[in-house]
Amino acid sequence: MAIRTIREEGDEILKKVSRQVEEIDEKIQVLIDDMIETMHKFNGVGLAAVQVGVLKRVVVIHTDYEKEEPIVLINPKILKQKGAQTVEEGCLSFPNKFAKVVRPEEVTVEGLDRNGNKIKITGKGLLAQAISHEVDHLNGEVFMDKILPGTLEYVTPEKN
Repeated sequence: MAIRTIREEGDEILKKVSRQVEEIDEKIQVLIDDMIETMHKFNGVGLAAVQVGVLKRVVVIHTDYEKEEPIVLINPKILKQKGAQTVEEGCLSFPNKFAKVVRPEEVTVEGLDRNGNKIKITGKGLLAQAISHEVDHLNGEVFMDKILPGTLEYVTPEKN
């Protein structure tokens, strides 16, 4: 496993639409492992392959490091959205920037797990937010495109 370089604001790849994964081969498995390791290194809740420079429809999500395993979604497709929640959001590709966005309160997504098995997940709250955020990445959309006016904040990183 390896830490991958996260593509940041201004990188044109973040605005590109990711391609379907046709075959879950060894390269995809390595990508998934690297994405999970990278997401954990930077304390993220989710990461899309495009954020590490790979235009494939792969996302990893981990909302609770203590209690659960990361979710891996290949070729995710949102089937249903319900409700709305205004949430504070950030993104590993936009370090130190946070803003309020409106996301669905509940999302049902379908895709493949890392073994190629079809899975369907319904997430509420933070999980719904993370699914929506990461699937947006696969479609070339970033959270900065959705921020509520006047809510953008810059946070100075702490120095150790």
